Amino acid sequence: MDLRIFTEPQQGASYDTLLTVAKATEDLGFDALFRSDHYMVMGSGDGLPGPTDAWITLAGLARETKRIRLGTLMTAGTFRLPGVLAIQVAQVDQMSGGRVELGLGAGWFEEEHKAYGIPFPGDKFARLEEQLAIITGLWATETGQTFSFDGAHYQLVDSPALPKPAQAKVPVLIGGTGATRTPRLAGVYADEFNMPFASPADTERQFGRVRAAAEAAGRAADDLVYSSALVVCVGKDDAEVARRAAAIGREVDELKRNGLAGTPAEVVDTIGRYGATGASRFYLQILDLDDLDHLELISAQVQSQLG
Repeated sequence: MDLRIFTEPQQGASYDTLLTVAKATEDLGFDALFRSDHYMVMGSGDGLPGPTDAWITLAGLARETKRIRLGTLMTAGTFRLPGVLAIQVAQVDQMSGGRVELGLGAGWFEEEHKAYGIPFPGDKFARLEEQLAIITGLWATETGQTFSFDGAHYQLVDSPALPKPAQAKVPVLIGGTGATRTPRLAGVYADEFNMPFASPADTERQFGRVRAAAEAAGRAADDLVYSSALVVCVGKDDAEVARRAAAIGREVDELKRNGLAGTPAEVVDTIGRYGATGASRFYLQILDLDDLDHLELISAQVQSQLG
């Protein structure tokens, strides 16, 4: 089981805070640090000190870490042109020595688009499909050859398809709960499928759809990694669980129903139930980025039991 730390910095975190969490992630033996790609706080809170850009953040972390994987859950397809995003991700991959992964989604939070003057088109999913074709096509084009694409939304003519990532293939993550189009895209383009914030039953159902879609696309279903993203709230005892739940404005019972919450033994048991669905990787959504003791506890008493 891979355990990855997943942050939501739009809720209020500076680059320095993320750097501290990234270094703890590395020191404590976690597999990766991922972050969301949002520009505005969700729910209550003022979001101070304000948003940080996902790929600028990852570029900085690429130079400040040595081992952990770095990526997004998920980069919003509405934020960046696909050719530009391919350049950005390839450059950060080079800066990290080949440790970057790209989670790419259609984009959904209309209010942040309005707040920062970002177009919010009505055909986001069709655009996402073209973006995936372009980004993977640019990276796969042999050096010295050119790449062209004539789509309904994007057109590229004789692109030199440079720069290339450090990795032979940057892993592409696709995720979501849609029953038809999302599994189809994952079956064609994804190296990993992520099911976010869902029950074991819904997770297993969606994994089955993706496995079928991969086979329909001529791939082996096991070519993909299957992962879950879940909020995490662990305490050495019930009192510590309650304290951490209160710190993020959540109820313990709700967290236990919808995430990985409770004592280390309870959380290991819940991970086992998700593992039975086919999940082999977990993105632990950490909502209090100042509580490094939380990460230490997960590393010492949860991760250590998963082997």
